[in-house]
Amino acid sequence: MARDSNDMALPTRKTAVPRQKKVLAALSPTVASPEVMLPEVALDQETARPVAPVTEKKKDKDKPKAKKQKLVRDSFTMPEAEYEALAEMKKACIKAGVAVKKSELLRVAVSLLRKMEVAQIQQALGTLTPVKAGRPSKQK
Repeated sequence: MARDSNDMALPTRKTAVPRQKKVLAALSPTVASPEVMLPEVALDQETARPVAPVTEKKKDKDKPKAKKQKLVRDSFTMPEAEYEALAEMKKACIKAGVAVKKSELLRVAVSLLRKMEVAQIQQALGTLTPVKAGRPSKQK
């Protein structure tokens, strides 16, 4: 097959590597050789395949892991005004630079209730409007 003058010869591996070295040498003297750019990889003697580097993860097995808390998903009903108050508190926290979720606000409330005496909780319960248990009706 004869080549036209318009055909360009594609660089072969032999011609591409010297060019790469020249470019790398021009960029920086510390990057002059391709070996500097590639991390060294340990090879398995028998298979000549890369071996994963030894890390300190094996030492972590000696430490006992913290037991994961079991999460419970539940639903509840609350008046719309109190739900909006919860959303307003969330917005106020976010505006102050504290990232918070509604569930986290409720958890804070529960932790504060734990610190209260039963008489104080009973007094606070007396100020709440009664809510019918169960799901609200779908009527609008």
